[in-house]
Amino acid sequence: MKSSIYLLFFLIAVSSCKPKENMVYMETDRTLAAEQVKQAVFEGSHLQSGDLLDIKVTAFDEFAVRPFNLHSMNQVSTPGDVQNTQAAQTAPQGYLVDNEGYLIFPVLGKIFVKGMTMAQLRSDLEERLHTYLSDPLVSIRQLNFNITVLGEVKSPGKYTNASDKLTLLQALGMAGDMTDYGDRTKVKLVRNENGTDKTIVIDFTDKNITSSPYYYMQQNDVLYVEPDVIKKKSANVDPNRNLAFQIGGVVLGLASILITLLR
Repeated sequence: MKSSIYLLFFLIAVSSCKPKENMVYMETDRTLAAEQVKQAVFEGSHLQSGDLLDIKVTAFDEFAVRPFNLHSMNQVSTPGDVQNTQAAQTAPQGYLVDNEGYLIFPVLGKIFVKGMTMAQLRSDLEERLHTYLSDPLVSIRQLNFNITVLGEVKSPGKYTNASDKLTLLQALGMAGDMTDYGDRTKVKLVRNENGTDKTIVIDFTDKNITSSPYYYMQQNDVLYVEPDVIKKKSANVDPNRNLAFQIGGVVLGLASILITLLR
């Protein structure tokens, strides 16, 4: 009789366990919020103070273009010029956007770039350079595109990407994906816009995520994965209490086996 009761308790405990929901990315078809309806289009990261840029200018006349390139300026020397060689080695590796949003460009001077995309800066520089060069071509690459991923991910931390084209899913992949306890329906994206931090809630189970205007990361974005309900509840439970329950379960199981053997 007692063994039947123990068996009944065991069946009730097993039946009360159900599989975790919302574990699959882009599985559901939820309607996006009004501000997220438009198709996601990569426009490039908007430049911010502290950004470090690699900018190269090319033109048909290689000699005329030298003053507009940091690397070329540092290497304009005669063979065996040790001083200029040392200067080239210690020269800055890129153009830094200062706290006021300016970068200092050779010959052109201070240029306000904060808020521009790299495509806009490229067009702006080429237009300015037409005064000095007949056919200038500008290439720009960001050297310190930084994002931070926190919360229920396997490797939280700050990451630097080689390109400013980085999606939400790729950012999550850099942090090793979410843990089993991450709430995939309420991932928070913290983004600084016009000097103010803005928080956007992203549902990673919605297949329309690729159409969100927030699908592409911006410089210094923070992605925070909240713990799910199970993790929140377990965090508020005394660990000694959980241990007591586990020991009690083992004892009941052993008692049930002994009763069955002694009958």
